[in-house]
Amino acid sequence: MLLEEILQFNQKFVEDEAYKPFETDGLPNKRAVIFTCMDTRLIELLPNALNLKNGDVKMVKNAGAILTDKYDSTMKSILIAIHALQAEEVFVIAHHNCGMNHLDTDTLLERMKVQGITDEAIHSLDKDANEWLKGFESVEDSVRQSVSIIEDHPLLPTDIPVHGLVIDPQTGKLDLVTNGYSS
Repeated sequence: MLLEEILQFNQKFVEDEAYKPFETDGLPNKRAVIFTCMDTRLIELLPNALNLKNGDVKMVKNAGAILTDKYDSTMKSILIAIHALQAEEVFVIAHHNCGMNHLDTDTLLERMKVQGITDEAIHSLDKDANEWLKGFESVEDSVRQSVSIIEDHPLLPTDIPVHGLVIDPQTGKLDLVTNGYSS
């Protein structure tokens, strides 16, 4: 079982003090917050491609690095990073070949039903499930949309630059979509 494997490893990790190289405080050393995708290919690639070490930035993730609501938990996390944790820049970093690109919500809902989610449960949402679960057609347009929502938030200080980028999940190459310094 994965849980047992994790707990056994963790016990040895702590006993061996393997955490020592990762010690840092709760404030981002590089004074930035990154909003990115939860894709497993980015876990180590993204920080290494950006020369980031443990403690350098606050990292916020969701499926597709998609921000659609200026009052959701992602936006709240970005604002907390700025106002409480001294972040001075925001980076929205999505990636090419994302599973949220052209996501087929009908197929996703069918998979949910196979796993025991009922039509009643789907219809009980206070949102249209297809609309709420949909991805994006263009990763660059999705990044622009997320950047725009962040920039237009009434609680974002006007001097905080919001950058938009797309990373290649194979090579780590970054493509600049929005330069927050020139906005």
